[in-house]
Amino acid sequence: MRADRLVSLVLLLRQRGQLSAATLARELEVSTRTVLRDIEALSAAGVPVYAERGRHGGFALLPGFQTELTGLNHDEALALLVAGSRRGAQAFGLGPALVSAMHKVVDALPESYRDIASGAAQRLLIDPETDLLSRRLVAEEVPETVVTEVRRAVFAGRKLRIHYAAVDEAPKWRTVDPIGLVTVRGQGYLLATRSGADRTYRLSRVLAAEVLPEPAQRPDQVDLGRAWNERSTRFRAGGDQVSVLVRVSPTRRDELVGTALTVGSEEADADGWLRLQVTFQDPRHAEWALWQLATNAEVLVPEWLRTSLRNRAAAIATLYAVG
Repeated sequence: MRADRLVSLVLLLRQRGQLSAATLARELEVSTRTVLRDIEALSAAGVPVYAERGRHGGFALLPGFQTELTGLNHDEALALLVAGSRRGAQAFGLGPALVSAMHKVVDALPESYRDIASGAAQRLLIDPETDLLSRRLVAEEVPETVVTEVRRAVFAGRKLRIHYAAVDEAPKWRTVDPIGLVTVRGQGYLLATRSGADRTYRLSRVLAAEVLPEPAQRPDQVDLGRAWNERSTRFRAGGDQVSVLVRVSPTRRDELVGTALTVGSEEADADGWLRLQVTFQDPRHAEWALWQLATNAEVLVPEWLRTSLRNRAAAIATLYAVG
């Protein structure tokens, strides 16, 4: 049902131009919230939908975007296919209407791309909790050249060579077997294996990427939602987690939340700053995350983290002291 609705949404925008969320909701017989979720899914998957703000604003497609299924090019059809499988569980439990819609999109592709497109739905998972109404996180920016190469390797099932900068480490080249792509709270991740071991790479830390001709060593079928849950659970269970009470400027709140493992209570102080209880994987993770925010955040508890950040700042100040 959802893939049919996504196609209908794109057709409405193509045929009638800019439309408000309320108008789209009325035409599609769904709630405004559902329309916003669908717009988010299309945009995240690469369909060129943009928003015009203001009293007479709404949503529109970039000029020249073709929507007739028989005229879709490879990237456009693939984007719709992926958008239709935005929720992992839905992608693997397709109803008859969704299957039919998916087949129409796949049939629009050149024959040489159909096998790639058929497997694309299970290789990308977009966090179902991210939507335009509650979204307070800004998606990380990743160079288009990197995204394109990573996506090609994932969908084509080829080995991938990446120049990766892990936290507090010099960038290194790694050759991996890509499994799928996941976005969570505005952050993109590559799920892969390396020498047979599970690996998860944050896309914003991939400095360069190159698709290799060798086929990736990976299963033909994958439940990406389950794989992500298993990996994130292992990650959260490991290490000496640190709970931090921090004051942060509203302008950097999203960055802090996007880095933390969990976010607890949140309230506004009298000066407009926000007071949050957040959890980090370990002391190094906590210090690194808060250091990135510079004077836009203040650790209140624990005291050892305040001391560590103060000593680090003092060492930098001494190094650059004048005279």
